Amino acid sequence: MGGHTVRRAAERAGAPVPADDATLRAEGEGAGAQTSTSGEGSSGAGTHSRTRGGGRTEAARRRAAQRAARISAGTEELEQRLADLLRGGLAGAEQAGYAPWEEIAARMVDSQAPGLAARVRGLGSVAGSGEGWPERLLAECALLHLLARAWEGRDALPTPLAETVRTRVGLTVGTSELLADGDALLRDEWLVLAQRDTEEGRLTARRIWLYGRATGRSAMLLSFAAGGRAPETELPVGAVLDAELAYYPGGSPLRAALGERHGAPLPGFRPTGGSIPEALETYARALHGDPWLEGWPYVLRDVVPIPPSEGGASAAGPAQPRPRTATGWQLASDGADVALPVAPETGSRALWKLLAMSADGPLTVFGECGHHGFTPHTAWFESRPVTL
Repeated sequence: MGGHTVRRAAERAGAPVPADDATLRAEGEGAGAQTSTSGEGSSGAGTHSRTRGGGRTEAARRRAAQRAARISAGTEELEQRLADLLRGGLAGAEQAGYAPWEEIAARMVDSQAPGLAARVRGLGSVAGSGEGWPERLLAECALLHLLARAWEGRDALPTPLAETVRTRVGLTVGTSELLADGDALLRDEWLVLAQRDTEEGRLTARRIWLYGRATGRSAMLLSFAAGGRAPETELPVGAVLDAELAYYPGGSPLRAALGERHGAPLPGFRPTGGSIPEALETYARALHGDPWLEGWPYVLRDVVPIPPSEGGASAAGPAQPRPRTATGWQLASDGADVALPVAPETGSRALWKLLAMSADGPLTVFGECGHHGFTPHTAWFESRPVTL
């Protein structure tokens, strides 16, 4: 299978932006900074406390309204810039280079919309990035336009989708606020599926994917570190952690905050997994709540890697595999006429590992299923997890 539209995203499930943008993101809208007032006491002291608390709450509301107005002004400017780009033709984007995109991103930072800034920065690397780049650039511009329009119409959206829009623009809920809500905490035995570090601007981002044994839910922990340091959160792949999580709000909740742990990590298990059609259906449902998703975590069962051929079989013999890049590779269901393309950014080392392990039979593979294909992160070999 192939033919998936390739989009290059600047922000994946809350991906970070340079430090100045991350500072804005941490601020939220300010409305969450609620303060408590004192209870019954002396009349004078209670009145003074309530007045002071009410003043802080009103100030937070004003800050939230001011920031919302700045973001709205930023989305309006962004819409105009995108219209100018399309009016002038996409060919001009290749000639102009990266500088115009960085200038627009800086304007989004000024508007306190770091999520928009991150997506705009990503557009700079799409223009002229190889065959089919105009299609990819147009798709990304359409998603950016959709996000800008969704922000303007957020009050009319269902609450979960409105929360997704807020997060994608760059407004998030504080971790402490999430974990303080006891009703939102979800305890389970969480299997650590994979851990990946990526360099994103001046920050190192670490993503850890989990699977709940009892709930069957997926979760992703996201942490950052600056100055070349590794993020503090680290969990062994393949282990099981008895812990509480709280999901960040959104239409398709995935990112979570790690709460109390009930003991040390223990040896894990091989997840059951599902079929390729089920993976596609799961991704489709997730897109319903978050149209800007690049992929969704999923465990595939009984799949084998299929490398591309050099040019097909001939009289001299069968075609020879060329496992140098992910282009043309597929993960196929064993015994079924269905396959998923492997995401183009998958490294050759991961491809070689999959090919070698599959010599003993079909594999269980965890990764992200998205519009660009399947990005493998972990495979199980004789019930032992192997990081790809």
